[in-house]
Amino acid sequence: MSYLLGIDIGTSGTKTLICDFKGRVLATANAEHDISSPKPGWSEQDPVQWWTATCKATREVLSKAKVKGDQISSIGLSGQMHGSVFLANDTRPLRPALLWNDQRTAEECSEIEARAGGRKALINMVGNPALTGFTAPKILWVRKNEPRVYEKTRHILLPKDYIRYCMTGQYATEVGDASGTLLLDVRKRAWNHKLISLLGIDRALLPECFESHEVSGRLTKEGAAKLGLKEGTPVVGGSGDQPAGAVGNGIVASGIVSATLGTSGVMFAHADRPTYDPKGRVHTMCAAVEGKWCVFGCMLSAGGSFQWFRNNMSGEERAEAAKKKIDPYELLIAQAGKAPAGSEGLYFLPYLTGERCPYPNPNARGGWIGLTARHNRAAMVRSLLEGVTFGMADALRIMEGMGIGVKTVRLSGGGARSKFWRQMQADIYGKNVAVINAQEGPAYGVAILAGVGTGVWKNVPEACNAVIRETERLKPDPANVGMYAKHHAQYQRLYEALAPEFDHMAALG
Repeated sequence: MSYLLGIDIGTSGTKTLICDFKGRVLATANAEHDISSPKPGWSEQDPVQWWTATCKATREVLSKAKVKGDQISSIGLSGQMHGSVFLANDTRPLRPALLWNDQRTAEECSEIEARAGGRKALINMVGNPALTGFTAPKILWVRKNEPRVYEKTRHILLPKDYIRYCMTGQYATEVGDASGTLLLDVRKRAWNHKLISLLGIDRALLPECFESHEVSGRLTKEGAAKLGLKEGTPVVGGSGDQPAGAVGNGIVASGIVSATLGTSGVMFAHADRPTYDPKGRVHTMCAAVEGKWCVFGCMLSAGGSFQWFRNNMSGEERAEAAKKKIDPYELLIAQAGKAPAGSEGLYFLPYLTGERCPYPNPNARGGWIGLTARHNRAAMVRSLLEGVTFGMADALRIMEGMGIGVKTVRLSGGGARSKFWRQMQADIYGKNVAVINAQEGPAYGVAILAGVGTGVWKNVPEACNAVIRETERLKPDPANVGMYAKHHAQYQRLYEALAPEFDHMAALG
């Protein structure tokens, strides 16, 4: 028997997954890594931790699945997008990687747009505006602020591509993840040499670019030994976590979108042709399906807001959950269910780490607005869930305004685990929502891509049709749809009213 291995380098940890050629998952494993914030708004990680976690999680998943290393026929890689790894000519990074939610590069974003001839010209070049999370602004920041590091740099890699280098010795990326660097011509699915030149970046620093299913390297003897796998095992291009997660959710045809609530929150749609938002509120990138594209909006602190509440304001629930050996989120969601829909006019703004979609504003701040003496803890939890879901709905409305049809929203991540939150999403989106038989996200998606790249399936749509099916559908409650539409409009007005104050608050520190 032969099997497929999917590896996802996430923000909080690395996940590995083994499935068979029918898409059945045998086992998964996780290994955590730390996040550092040296200054407010900064977010960094040590890439060596990713490699350590990858080796640990790979060996663990082989053990759990009772699969031998030489039974893995191919490997797919996924990872957090936009991160930047600066290398000389070995595996030791020259500095910690700057992550997708790092907010230090506002000045560099302005510089990029100016050099490109304005925001509209930049979007025409690469499909997106300059945002603080993207890779290109990070490159300029390091060049400006850490010139000695930049002088030593010979290669700049994205997170999963650093792991590919550790595994195969190859400097490579693929079109989905490369779309998030702000240096790829999304239409042509190739590096944009004009913009790279305008920014004064040496093209030799960037790796060769592949399609997501293409084999981009094979395990070296050293890499295979550390992973417990066979030398020469092929590694496909894979993709960034969002395009990879779309494959794992079967979002490979028009009419179906996905709503994934992890640390960030992503509304993702397939597109048969490149379609752009002229305001740059959502991203247009290359899909993991060859010759296709995707549009998605990313809010920075979706499930992250709920995690913050659990970690900092839920000591009693965590203690009770530990005694009962259950997830503390179950207790918090049960509390939320005791409050009425709309939380009696209490609103939570989920901008705990700034925001990207629909407001590209690193200075945005979070909080509750509308508190009265009537409100209790249940209302605070429910309003938090509603606020996060309103933010996801913002992206959905933008996509519909671009002419993207939406018949069904497939749910994944933390927001798919609770029927209470699933129904809330149906009511706020005003759409049918569904869950599928696979809930493993990007790791599953790249395992599928690994199968396509080595001939298990003819192409990605064929693979998804073979292994993914919907297991539950929920319809929106018409009464709640109308009520939530009014609350959503008020939620949007709160940001508009407070945006100028966010800048003043950021200036005060």
